[in-house]
Parts: sequence; C-alpha cells; structure tokens
Amino acid sequence: MPTDTKKARRRRRLLARVLAPLLLALALLPVPGIGPGAGTAEAVSVCQGRPARTITFATGELRLYRTRHYACAVTVAKRPGARRPMAVSLQPRGGRPAVSSGRFDRQAGPVTVHALNRCVRAGGSVSGQGTTTGWILC
Repeated sequence: MPTDTKKARRRRRLLARVLAPLLLALALLPVPGIGPGAGTAEAVSVCQGRPARTITFATGELRLYRTRHYACAVTVAKRPGARRPMAVSLQPRGGRPAVSSGRFDRQAGPVTVHALNRCVRAGGSVSGQGTTTGWILC
C-alpha cells in the first residue's frame, strides 16, 4: 500500500476523533424555541428591563420597559397583519424624543432613551389612533 493513502487515512481518523465529540457537544446544546414553554402565545420582548407600564388603546398598545439607566418603548398592533402606519416615541425630561415611525405589520420600535433619575413621556399610534402619556416613570 502506498504511503500517501496511509497518511490520508490517518488524517481522516484524527479529524474524526476531534470532530465527533465537538459535533456531539453542539447537538446537545439547548436550542431556543424548542422545549417547554416554546409554544406560548406571549412574544419575547425586544426591550431590555422589566415591564413598567402597558397602555392600551383601540388599535393596539404602548409597552414601556425600564432598567436602572434606560427606558424603552414599543407600540404593538392589536391585530397584526397588513402594513399600516405606526409610530412610537419616547422622550426623557430635558432631552429630545426618540421616534420610530413608518408602515409596519406588527410593531413600531423599540426606541430607547437614557433616563437615569428622569421622567419620560411616551406616545404610540396604530392606523392614526393612539395615546400619549404625561411625565411618567419618575
């Protein structure tokens, strides 16, 4: 048997010894969306922090989240479907508003502002109907 084929076989065996345990370990890693709780209707939030307030209106809801340093807002349509005009805005007291607007099918945002020790004002709309808040999360 030529030496070239022996070397090729040794390389393949060595590669198989190294790759087999690695592939087995990767196969055993947990995969998001599989397992208990994967089929729940509640979507995972796109904002960091804890839910601070949810304000509902006729065509959707404005969801506000808060961490120690930041505030985040998302406008979610009550009935996702065709693209329609949606907007969300979040303004820290003494700062400029962060705005996300356009034609979306499910949600507008997220928008995040630095709000350490500050109140924020939020607003959201879906298809021209919406809500705004006063200074909240103080």
